[in-house]
Amino acid sequence: MDVGFCELQTEPRLKISRPWLLPFFFKFMNEYLKFDIEMIVSLLIVLSIIIGIANNRMNSIGVRILNRWARWVCVSVGLAFFVHQMDWAARPFWTLAIIFFLCWLLLETLYTWLAINAMSQSALALFPRFRNNSTGEEWPAQRKMIELRDWLKAKNFNKRQALVAELGGGITLRSSIYQNENGSIRTQILFLPRPNGTINHCVSFTSETSENERLITDNLNTPYGGFYPGNWNVSRKPWTRSPEKLLKHHLKRIQELELEEYEIDPVDDINRQQGVLERINIEAGFLVPPHLQDEMGRITWEGRYRVWKEVWLLNYFGIAGKG
Repeated sequence: MDVGFCELQTEPRLKISRPWLLPFFFKFMNEYLKFDIEMIVSLLIVLSIIIGIANNRMNSIGVRILNRWARWVCVSVGLAFFVHQMDWAARPFWTLAIIFFLCWLLLETLYTWLAINAMSQSALALFPRFRNNSTGEEWPAQRKMIELRDWLKAKNFNKRQALVAELGGGITLRSSIYQNENGSIRTQILFLPRPNGTINHCVSFTSETSENERLITDNLNTPYGGFYPGNWNVSRKPWTRSPEKLLKHHLKRIQELELEEYEIDPVDDINRQQGVLERINIEAGFLVPPHLQDEMGRITWEGRYRVWKEVWLLNYFGIAGKG
């Protein structure tokens, strides 16, 4: 990509007409901050605790992101206040807060990178294969899940199959596949277990055109980091938790397109696509070739960086990668 050069113009600096006011300004700020620092830290701690409790009880990407930012700021300000009160550093309070803010960034980056490396070396399935779920355990008994199932029924989506996949380490991924009346749209509901014992769910709408283009619209809020095949057109909307809005977005994308009717069984289609994704990511350099994975791990260094970047974008901004 060619990068053009643009002429830089230096704007005149802001001139302070009364420089003798600066010492009084800094003196006032120091006295004000000394008076209110303890109150600010206390409020931040209480706010962080409240947001953390709400995050454990709600399935909201907004609350989850707010909880991460609140924890980051609270730790930074709290440690800065403690060091400042103990006179362990001859630095202003806000300078210490910025230092601890950057230290938290470094520590969480290191933790995320180690977690990705551990995943690369583990037996956790990156592209799991599904099978028919014959246990009867499908939809969790939660109010939002029941509302989603009723919504699918109201929109004339008929159930096709219930699927399950073993990710490894005792982690099971369950899924339900629905299809609209004319067979042009398939809906996949993924049930994702969370560390606190609750179940998160994501919705995906898929259609295929007569020119073999695959259009996918989903609200997955888990990092992917890999590549998609060239005939895939993926739109990820992690902030769109409403299935109604997500479906409208998908319908807008497929309008005026000539769609093919789905005839292949969902389990066969999904497993075939998982195989395609795995092959594409080996060819694109995201995955290590199978004969080298025991020695080098399954994800290349470039792939680990892509996963790390998407983890950060999702955790703190709710932005999904383009693939």
